[in-house]
Amino acid sequence: MKHKKLTKNDAPKNITDNEKVLSENDFIVSKTDPKGVITYGNRIFIDISGYKKNEIIGANHNLIRHPFMPKIAFKMVWELISQKKEFFGFVKNLSKDGGFYWVFAYITADLDAKGNILGYTSVRRKAPTHAIEEIISLYKLLNDAENRGGINASQILLNEYLNDNKTTYEKFVHQLQTGAFA
Repeated sequence: MKHKKLTKNDAPKNITDNEKVLSENDFIVSKTDPKGVITYGNRIFIDISGYKKNEIIGANHNLIRHPFMPKIAFKMVWELISQKKEFFGFVKNLSKDGGFYWVFAYITADLDAKGNILGYTSVRRKAPTHAIEEIISLYKLLNDAENRGGINASQILLNEYLNDNKTTYEKFVHQLQTGAFA
């Protein structure tokens, strides 16, 4: 019996405040094809997402995109990784039961011998509490900007935020991860 491949439309509609927390030693690993369709997920990914392996493999990775995440975040992800650059960032993911889990994500392109993109690998670990607290405030501002003026408004706000703090996105994320952002 062939299973229907899940899409973002199959994501839970009943979003809850049920947070799942990774342990310090947990690493979530997933791989996708060039279009974001999941081709591999390690046991921790399967368990925390709440999906069965046969449900998640073949689904688009956006199935676990939490509605709290600003669209600008994923625009940045795709811009970087499609250019074969690395992405580091803080992501609130959605689990099958409507709950969520925060991660510090690293995403990179998988290349063939000629430099063509075969897919992407994402490795995620527990995000520090201090970073989550800071990023929640920023994501709320970005979401408000998107609700008022679309993704361009959140891009402008993000650029202003980084300029006001005299930093780049990469430095900001690193400082949040290490606890150096004040």
